[in-house]
Amino acid sequence: MTGPTAVTAGPRTAFPRTVRAAVALQTLALFFQASTAGALLVSSHGALLHDVGSRVMYGASMLYVVAAVLAWRRGGGGRPVLYASGLLALASVQVVLGIAHLPAFHVPLGVAMVALSTLDLARTLTGPAGTRAGARVPGPA
Repeated sequence: MTGPTAVTAGPRTAFPRTVRAAVALQTLALFFQASTAGALLVSSHGALLHDVGSRVMYGASMLYVVAAVLAWRRGGGGRPVLYASGLLALASVQVVLGIAHLPAFHVPLGVAMVALSTLDLARTLTGPAGTRAGARVPGPA
């Protein structure tokens, strides 16, 4: 018979709340951007909403990088830092493309960012390597 099982909350089984909150905020900001992209074409208020949303999205991307670095410094894995940095780099390119008024590149990159951020959110909510956050693991015998 095996020993009792313990619920672990270490960096190998669950992402810190700050990382989950930061990637959720980034994903919500990206969905807001997608919803205001259509309004951008119709009214001047849509342009204002899309402009403000772009600043919030960029700030959320920076916040995600900071949260991922802090979690990594506490002993977490380094992959969230890579994902957050990649999304921040994409956000930087997205801002440049938007300012340059290049919708042929801006729109597909925006769709890709929404998809990548949604996948990243799903990854942080389910835990690393496909394990559920707070999954039971065998304890000491």
